[in-house]
Amino acid sequence: MSEVNQLTPYQMLGGDAVLKQLVDRFYQIMDQDPKAAEVRAMHPEDLTVSAEKLYMFLSGWMGGPDLYIEKYGHPMLRARHMPFPIDSQGRDQWMYCMLTAMNEVPMEDALRLQLEQAFFRTADFMRNQDA
Repeated sequence: MSEVNQLTPYQMLGGDAVLKQLVDRFYQIMDQDPKAAEVRAMHPEDLTVSAEKLYMFLSGWMGGPDLYIEKYGHPMLRARHMPFPIDSQGRDQWMYCMLTAMNEVPMEDALRLQLEQAFFRTADFMRNQDA
């Protein structure tokens, strides 16, 4: 296996700085784009803590430092999202924000596809409503 194939998605993305850029843009889109109104309404008015938590989670999820686990313990994503009514529309709005943000971050096509698929599986797993 070549060294390139051994890089984590975190490293392939560009590490800390690019991940922060992705997360910041994700929340800007969520906050400003009317297409994300349902998913935005599930978040607090101030998105600072939400952005910090997503950044910390994605760092470890992508193979970088396990910042979220170090600070908060196991993510327990499904349990932490159960209080929010998440249906297919909410999932799709979350994905819209993430895919739009990803389109603004330069990355290899293979990484983009890998992340899109992984984000969709995770976002779909968060659904707790039939609609």
